[in-house]
Amino acid sequence: MRKKKLLAAAMLAAAALTLSACGGGDDSKKPVADVSVESNGDKAATILDKPFEKPDLVLTDTHGKKYDLRAETKGKPTLIYFGYTNCPDVCPLTMSNIAVAKKQLPKAEQEKLQVVFVTTDPERDTPAALGKWLKAQDTDFIGLTGDFDTIQGSARTLGISIEPSKKEKGKVVSMHGTQVIAFSPKTDAGYVLYGEDTTVDDYTKDLPKLVKGATP
Repeated sequence: MRKKKLLAAAMLAAAALTLSACGGGDDSKKPVADVSVESNGDKAATILDKPFEKPDLVLTDTHGKKYDLRAETKGKPTLIYFGYTNCPDVCPLTMSNIAVAKKQLPKAEQEKLQVVFVTTDPERDTPAALGKWLKAQDTDFIGLTGDFDTIQGSARTLGISIEPSKKEKGKVVSMHGTQVIAFSPKTDAGYVLYGEDTTVDDYTKDLPKLVKGATP
């Protein structure tokens, strides 16, 4: 393994991650975090030498109830992804890959794993819309929506850049980073990062370790 200390924008480029409109990209918008990473070219996982603190985030879940991220996921293996339900490609593929891999886990481990999808398009992604979309992926996936500024601020603490939804070529798109961050059940810190090219097989190999708080 090679250790690198990089600005988040450089780190994301090294991990083949871009700010995406789920089909489009803009590399000029740079996340703000400064992290160290350990990377291994033959693995999908990027191990963070300086793990992220779990965001202090309180939003609304798909049942219309307040959801305190730290309290609800404390001591549990957790995957967090920021995206939106109208995304035509990256978001549904990412969640589908995780859902398929999750089903390969023993039932007890499936119940431990928390998969949290935070919308980057809260104006359209109401609790009902989120619930319907996520139900098609996995009925246990957690969907969160709320104030855009709150969501954007929390994403930035994880080195994830998102922008308000806007119209492009007649379509409303949401620009957002496409990384999935895994939080350890042992420390509640985000210690592993995955890019949009991570496959079902990659998640299938890594989830058993992530559930235990081990390094993939």
